[in-house]
Amino acid sequence: MKKVYLETSIISFLTGKPSSNLLSAAWQNITNEWWENRRAVFDLYSSELVIEEAGQGDLSASKKRLAILKGIPLLEVNDAVSHLSMKLITPGALPKKAINDALHISIATIHKMDYLLTWNCRHIDNAEIKPKMRGLLMKYGYVCPEICTPQELLGGGRS
Repeated sequence: MKKVYLETSIISFLTGKPSSNLLSAAWQNITNEWWENRRAVFDLYSSELVIEEAGQGDLSASKKRLAILKGIPLLEVNDAVSHLSMKLITPGALPKKAINDALHISIATIHKMDYLLTWNCRHIDNAEIKPKMRGLLMKYGYVCPEICTPQELLGGGRS
């Protein structure tokens, strides 16, 4: 099966209270549809970074996020991940404030994930940034996982 790294935004949209914002509500619905109908098609992975981020904020909400992550294997944030994340920041593919985003990309890359699933379109699933990241990763001998949203992994038979 293909391997999917779940970035924190997926867990947040999956467990969040229904949003009155139309876009956020749509993302919540799509995330729930993917979780219910497609997650079993993939091997799911997360990381200690996701656990750390999911544990922040409102106690009740963080408990829901952490409960969803129970049983999902965690990928290690090791020296190779840390070094690669700094390379993604240094040349300007990602701004310095996006260090955690660089870590998510590095975790998925170092651990050879097929997909990095995210709703973070500011720095991770960004059409202007992704080519720069792919180029940098290739320069350093890595293959970038396919970075996408749950909508893109709903399967070809969706109407």
